[in-house]
Amino acid sequence: MPRTNPSSATASPAASSRELPAPGGLCAIHQPNVFPRLTTLAKLFVSDYWIVLDDVQFTRRDYQHRARLADLDDPARQQWLTIPTHLPSGRATLIRDALIHDPVRARRRTAGMLHQHYGTSRHWPALARALDPVLDHFATGRTAAVAGLSARVLLDLLGWRGQILISSNLPARTDRSQRLADLAATTGARAYLCGTGGMAYLNSAPFTAQNITVIPFQPPATGIWPSGRRNSALWALAALGPQDVTARFQRAAAASLDRAETCRPSPVATFSN
Repeated sequence: MPRTNPSSATASPAASSRELPAPGGLCAIHQPNVFPRLTTLAKLFVSDYWIVLDDVQFTRRDYQHRARLADLDDPARQQWLTIPTHLPSGRATLIRDALIHDPVRARRRTAGMLHQHYGTSRHWPALARALDPVLDHFATGRTAAVAGLSARVLLDLLGWRGQILISSNLPARTDRSQRLADLAATTGARAYLCGTGGMAYLNSAPFTAQNITVIPFQPPATGIWPSGRRNSALWALAALGPQDVTARFQRAAAASLDRAETCRPSPVATFSN
């Protein structure tokens, strides 16, 4: 599929200040998640491109409108933060069309929960400043807008220099795996980073046909990572600070890049704690 010059929609200065990076990078494709899990944010950080998958069906049981907030002092204690969401077309509603029910109240409750969980952290002042635009975005009335921006500001905190694109702006065929391969090919990617959930259904043939290596994204089973499969990355940022989290993610990125360079079949991205 020919590479185009699609428009990007992002609040990230790093992403919006230039044209597309040169072909040959790493691509991640993921739905907009509210304050994404640590493992999800790590996958996005490793990538050169994040394609926001906004034109698939909204799923209430997923993380598109909710996040698990771990207690700062006891991360085993968790509470759901949920953005009340109305689906104008019922179950057929696309992610981009989901609407926030009572945005003013939802903003107030979200702000209160974030401060309740992380307000005592020494990193809270910087984190709160970064989160202010997310709270302001409740005024858009759209769940996906808030969710997408919540991930973007966290990536900015970590110094990510990648590019954010929107799937609904890009050409792609309709078959599930073919569509992901087409989206990745639009960026000129040499590798597609796929989470463990996606690997359960992904057909690698469309990627192979476009010379794109599929890299299973597998965080380790120790340290902060196991709980990061469930909990929002906000806990790590509040408990450890952006600098510490960035260092962990950079080690992850180096491991992924090394494996992508080898272009071995089904390489596995691993991380150090």
